[in-house]
Amino acid sequence: MHEHPQTNPWKTHSSETKYDNPWIHVVEHQVTNPTGGDGIYGVVQFKNIAIAVVPVDDEGYTWLVGQFRYCHDSYEWEVPEGGCPKNEDPAACAHRELKEETGLSADRMQAFLEMQLSNSTTNEISISYLATQLTVGQSCPEPTEQLAVRRLPLSEAFAMVHRNEIRDALSVATLLRLEAALTKGELKL
Repeated sequence: MHEHPQTNPWKTHSSETKYDNPWIHVVEHQVTNPTGGDGIYGVVQFKNIAIAVVPVDDEGYTWLVGQFRYCHDSYEWEVPEGGCPKNEDPAACAHRELKEETGLSADRMQAFLEMQLSNSTTNEISISYLATQLTVGQSCPEPTEQLAVRRLPLSEAFAMVHRNEIRDALSVATLLRLEAALTKGELKL
């Protein structure tokens, strides 16, 4: 049985930026790995925190957002999501993203899940929120977004995950964690 080291077993010799844009920064590190071998380690550093929001109204309905995802060349249904600049309050960003994508405003925004996304190659983190006490308004998506919005029972969103109809990792994890938290009574609507 191996002990779990609390200190970094990797030794970094040098680091070089390979790519940079407004959303990501890619760095290649020359390293010695934990077993003593020389190698490289590429890290995609995200400039935003991933935010996911599950709005739930008094009737137990939620909203999903549909859009074409360029990277996978497919149309996907997801919970409302967005990127939070690291100098912005994540809860404020969750309110903004919810309004932009669905037109909804929430009097109550509760964080219930924090994750590291693809932590072997990126430093991206996410925070998922439950939004309740909703008011319906007009959506205002970003100019690059072409979104469809669908209102459905929260139970149907959970079922879509179980049927592999929602495949976005952040949406899947958020909905499964919310389903478990509601079942166990850890969260209340």
